[in-house]
Amino acid sequence: MPRLFSGLQVPGDICDELAQFRGGLPGARWIDPEDYHLTLRFIGDISLSLAREIDAELAAIHQEPFTVGITGLDFFGGKKPRAIIAKVESSPDIIALQASHERACRRAGADDDPRKFQPHITIARLRNVQLPDIGNYLFARSVPRSWQFIAEEFVLFSARESIGGGPYHVEAAYPLSTPVPVLRPATSQ
Repeated sequence: MPRLFSGLQVPGDICDELAQFRGGLPGARWIDPEDYHLTLRFIGDISLSLAREIDAELAAIHQEPFTVGITGLDFFGGKKPRAIIAKVESSPDIIALQASHERACRRAGADDDPRKFQPHITIARLRNVQLPDIGNYLFARSVPRSWQFIAEEFVLFSARESIGGGPYHVEAAYPLSTPVPVLRPATSQ
């Protein structure tokens, strides 16, 4: 059974920029830069037949390309920090694309994803890291930075079965574009 999720790939130049933030935080397991991505919909461990259904549903999504903005670093987990992330601006375009992925997965028969969508790029997973250490890490890297890229496609990724994690493999890519209008023959009267 494949473990799948849909998302946006991060361009290599931005991955290189984000990779400069690796290190300096004991208890962090740094994600390899080639595995940086923005998850749109976690799908999970599913059957091959459901994977084919999801692939067909994702292929039917049409949306214009749009700009993705990354605004700096933060963390997830509150009092029990679990990840260092690059924050991604929540825009109407990214929300619409994620909602399309959610509907596509539901139509295919996938279970609902109970997590609320928060666009981000995980750069490290954390284990037993204290809040003051995260505060110091983020403060030392608080130079205002932002990055942008144009999302021209989304992809279906696979991860290691049952346990997840990288390296991630692109199973399919879907271009973002406006649907081509269907021309119907004129009716004779």
